Amino acid sequence: MLDLEYTAPAPKVIAGAKHDWELVIGLEVHAQVATQAKLFSGASTLFGAEPNSNVAFVDAGMPGMLPVINEGCVAQAVRTGLGLKAQINLFSAFDRKNYFYPDLPQGYQISQLYHPIVGEGEVLVELGDGTARRVRIERIHLEQDAGKSIHDMDPNMSFVDLNRTGVALMEIVSRPDIRGPEEAAAYVAKLRQIMRYLGTCDGNMQNGNLRADVNVSICRPGDYEKYQETQNFSHLGTRCEIKNMNSMRFIQMAIEVEARRQIALVEDGKEVVQETRLYDADKNETRSMRSKEEAHDYRYFPDPDLLPLEIEQAWVDDIAASLPELPDAKKGRFISEFGLSDYDASVLTADVANAAYFEEVAAGNDGKLAANWVINELFGRLKKDGDKGIADSPISAARLGQIVSLIKAETISGKIAKDVFDIAYTQDRDPEEVVETEGMKQVTDTSAIEAAVDEIIAANPAQVEKAKQNPKLAGWFVGQVMKATGGKANPAAVNTLVAAKLGL
Repeated sequence: MLDLEYTAPAPKVIAGAKHDWELVIGLEVHAQVATQAKLFSGASTLFGAEPNSNVAFVDAGMPGMLPVINEGCVAQAVRTGLGLKAQINLFSAFDRKNYFYPDLPQGYQISQLYHPIVGEGEVLVELGDGTARRVRIERIHLEQDAGKSIHDMDPNMSFVDLNRTGVALMEIVSRPDIRGPEEAAAYVAKLRQIMRYLGTCDGNMQNGNLRADVNVSICRPGDYEKYQETQNFSHLGTRCEIKNMNSMRFIQMAIEVEARRQIALVEDGKEVVQETRLYDADKNETRSMRSKEEAHDYRYFPDPDLLPLEIEQAWVDDIAASLPELPDAKKGRFISEFGLSDYDASVLTADVANAAYFEEVAAGNDGKLAANWVINELFGRLKKDGDKGIADSPISAARLGQIVSLIKAETISGKIAKDVFDIAYTQDRDPEEVVETEGMKQVTDTSAIEAAVDEIIAANPAQVEKAKQNPKLAGWFVGQVMKATGGKANPAAVNTLVAAKLGL
């Protein structure tokens, strides 16, 4: 288990205003379900296909076409709910959310308002200072995505691409438990990490596969505590929703600028109007998109073409039994099993592929040494080479594990190991073969090292006297011996022999 201090939400106090104000934030995260087919059709979900090529008749809203539920999407939603420690509802139902957009050919979106597939859960959000917050999940429901309107291809016309239409989304709705921009970004990052471990969403924000609607309001100190006691939203300020945020950095910037906008309005004697807004990153401002609709504005009603969804507990139990080790559990195990620091364990478990790579390197090796090589040498080199991911690493986990084993066995020194790593990385060669053919084995024969030490000492009597007066100068002799042996001498043996020969 992780050794974290659980704290109550710490409010973000906005500086520079006439009065003290606190932020209250809730998020609706839309995560594209990782399946090959859409929620109610067999059309492909492949990203980057030719416009309007992944569209079934039902997606296009053709008359007489009926939706058929994709069991894989339901399973992925259940899997996500279990990963977020949420209640799985054995009974759920789909509703029609009626509104018009040019890229919504049916004229409605099939969603789940009254009976969602997943109920209340929670997410543990670590804040980097040894503390953590619990953000409550209100619900997760399945719904269809809309298409995409394209406005920059022609000065006089807009185009519509329906490839995304009908793609399955999980909308993950939080309680208003988040109290600052950094915490909001950390929450989204944690959701993405968990879903990537589960394999239920790839979390690719650039492709729009994970995006967030951010609800922001302000309140005076003490009002949030009143809300917690009464669950009465009147204690909180009027909220505004910022739509379709697909960047952690922009989420933080949008919250900050929207909070300042609301504070300026209230302190000027004006009212905050509940509405949906867009964030303009170029101008660093939010602007009004439309008034905020309520549920009744969408004229929700049960979808007449879909029966209620009833699932069996045994099926849910089978999914639960197949869950992988999740990030918090893996991080705790890395700390206890390999003796890693909290920081190193966090870096290695941030991505499921990185964690798997490290475990293969560490198998049968010193865990701390393995972590050092993965984080500092490998990740550093990958970043330098164009910010590559672990999947693009030219050196396999097995080969990096060989280098760590060679260091552990004192076959090579840490310095030589860096040369071996460079050759294995750039030339796709086996590390053990490199050490043998290139003559890179570490010299551990103390008689050979002693001869080199004696030779350096005999040739530098003046430096010997200085070292005897200032023992710190003994490092000069160590460096000379390492140079004379081509860096192959065992550093520990050299240090011991130099100190003994100089009488230090």
